[in-house]
Amino acid sequence: MELLLMRHGATRGNELRRYVGRGSDEPLSEKGMVQCKEVGAFPRVRRAYVSPMLRARQTARLCFPHAELIVVPGLEEYDFGQFEGKSAQDMEHDEAYRAWVDGWCKGRCPGGESRAEFVSRTARALKDMLVRAAEREEQKVIVVAHGGTVMAAMSSFADGSALADDYFGWQVGCCEGYACTVDWHDGHLFLDVPHHVRNLAIGCGL
Repeated sequence: MELLLMRHGATRGNELRRYVGRGSDEPLSEKGMVQCKEVGAFPRVRRAYVSPMLRARQTARLCFPHAELIVVPGLEEYDFGQFEGKSAQDMEHDEAYRAWVDGWCKGRCPGGESRAEFVSRTARALKDMLVRAAEREEQKVIVVAHGGTVMAAMSSFADGSALADDYFGWQVGCCEGYACTVDWHDGHLFLDVPHHVRNLAIGCGL
């Protein structure tokens, strides 16, 4: 099975470098719409799995106009709690924010999630989804979600990569992602031979 993990197009909050997470169900911005159009539309894709959040669903609808969109709870972006909707500049004197950053963004955001909680939620949702897709004998699986979702999934399951456990090393831009091969060994999920995809038509042969 082949898997494409794709980040949504830009939102206004992304453009303003704000923390846009689970608590901000923003639509695509005008720039985000243009990004999706530049990616192109792939009418032959018949099914895409999406985060419940609006920006992911809009991206999937623009890029895969004829696809059945299957919403997957658990693939939402990181819950930034009290940091939601604010930029680093907004919070430069916020003691809670400084403590979170100084801890390599691993601790729990006040009112939100810790990185470990977020990664565990994402990994569980993705693995369960891929089990169901394998049972249906799907050969190519497309997931449209978030930058954090991509980082959480790849740092959990990527195999054979120097980045394997490097959460921030898996960052992607809007409308970018990773293509990889899904393998199972003794019930464990591995995402093999990942490569960064900046152009879906070239990178995934859609």
